[in-house]
Amino acid sequence: MTMNTTNDDALVLYGQKFASRLLLGTARYPSPTVLKAAVQRARPAMVTASLRRQGANPAENGHGFWELLRSLDVPVLPNTAGCHSVQEAITTAQMAREVFNTPWIKLEVIGDDYTLQPDTFSTVAAAEQLVRAGFYVLPYCTEDLVVCQRLVDVGCQAVMPWAAPIGTGRGPVNPYALQVLRERLDVPLLVDAGLGLPSHACQVMEWGFDGVLLNTAVALAQDPVAMAGAFADAVQAGRTARHAGAMQPQQAAQPSTPVLGTPFWHHA
Repeated sequence: MTMNTTNDDALVLYGQKFASRLLLGTARYPSPTVLKAAVQRARPAMVTASLRRQGANPAENGHGFWELLRSLDVPVLPNTAGCHSVQEAITTAQMAREVFNTPWIKLEVIGDDYTLQPDTFSTVAAAEQLVRAGFYVLPYCTEDLVVCQRLVDVGCQAVMPWAAPIGTGRGPVNPYALQVLRERLDVPLLVDAGLGLPSHACQVMEWGFDGVLLNTAVALAQDPVAMAGAFADAVQAGRTARHAGAMQPQQAAQPSTPVLGTPFWHHA
């Protein structure tokens, strides 16, 4: 896996550095050409790919998708999308490690097909086994503090809570819980799923999150390439603002223009 490590504020996951704090999905784009252009514009840290949805055998897909991934020159983060059990997720992760020659895996174990909400119990169980097997696990989970803490306890060095259900574009629906997560956990936290606007990405970065992973908000935009760039810029803006230190909100108006000296007139 090759990464740009020239950025002084690099994202560090499992001891490896990434210049970008944006991860980008590869599904639902209008065409392979648009996908490639969007990735080139955003320059993400990694792109995700689902082995189960694309097929483990490149020949089944005419080599097209896999050749496209290789041509992007961006590290691939395989995921276990579509898995509904611990064993399914582990088997898919093992296949992905062989196909992509990488220990990285985005862990998804779905518990509800309507909301695509993760099965928190199975996610923790699968994560524990995969970490023991040498995988660099990035688990997709809800914003529940206890679940995220359990994932850290079993060895996950980063956690990816959702902002809202996958593909909804609603942005952070539970700001309180997300901010509590940031306050309580010391590992890198990446918001995964539910972001719809660049302002959503900027907001969670301002809260102190370490990165975002998104797909639908870019792929289904009227101009996916421009939107990919907008999200990349928003992520960086939010990170910069976090480091800059925002002013504290005030109850009353405060003059922004100082009054120097004494006025040239006064009342008698």
